[in-house]
Amino acid sequence: MPGPRIRQLSPFLLIDHIGPMPIAPSEKPLGSPPHPHRGFETVTVMYQGVLAHRDTAGHTGNIGPGDVQWMTAGAGLMHEELYEKEFTRRGGTLEVVQLWVNMPKKDKMAPANYQDIPSSEIKTLPTPDGQGTVRVIAGEYEGVRGPASTFSPLTMLDVHLPKGSEFTLKLPQDYNVGLYIVKGDVLLHGNRPAATKQLVVLGWDSEEAHIAATEDSIILVLAGEPIEEPLATYGPFVMNTNKELVQAIADYESGAMGKFEDEE
Repeated sequence: MPGPRIRQLSPFLLIDHIGPMPIAPSEKPLGSPPHPHRGFETVTVMYQGVLAHRDTAGHTGNIGPGDVQWMTAGAGLMHEELYEKEFTRRGGTLEVVQLWVNMPKKDKMAPANYQDIPSSEIKTLPTPDGQGTVRVIAGEYEGVRGPASTFSPLTMLDVHLPKGSEFTLKLPQDYNVGLYIVKGDVLLHGNRPAATKQLVVLGWDSEEAHIAATEDSIILVLAGEPIEEPLATYGPFVMNTNKELVQAIADYESGAMGKFEDEE
């Protein structure tokens, strides 16, 4: 759940990096059973394996390596994410990064939505040295716009750098900027090391960040205009006041966020 330092990287609230881990062949899909959300968006970036999504707003979809799922919980819904059936049967390696992205107060009760973004729809740019690549998932970078639609200005990039390559990231001055190292080892500004599963929060006023890969590396760039509004969180709900949290819990318990027909 979002911790006490989340305001430092607003509008991003949480990073959950699962794997890489081996999944033994099975006949029964595992994963995250049905659970509710309200007031924010979940963004799932797949690196290995295949997940199957469904929610009580009627959205379904499978996401595999390179794909992104951008789900708007908004006013509230139930969803589940299980290993896809064929992936479950054959087994393999699973690695996924899921992010929680806050929504402005005026949009928190927007209708639930689902953006299924296959890898083929994500434009890829070469880094200036020609060695690495930058996938533009959301926002705009070097004139290329990502396919994801967002409620507040933000940029999300999936940067792949081979060992020995360098890259200077350029972003708006008023954005909060965080670099999450999905894999590898890098040096920032020539002297600040960062390794696998580490988050470097640059904060705002960071127009440039020089990244040198000392090993083959993948960096998820999380940058956005901070949402400077009160924040109240409880479990899977992210609102602005405690009163709104109480209402969210009541709505969930009453079934107002929906229910799957096959639930007991």
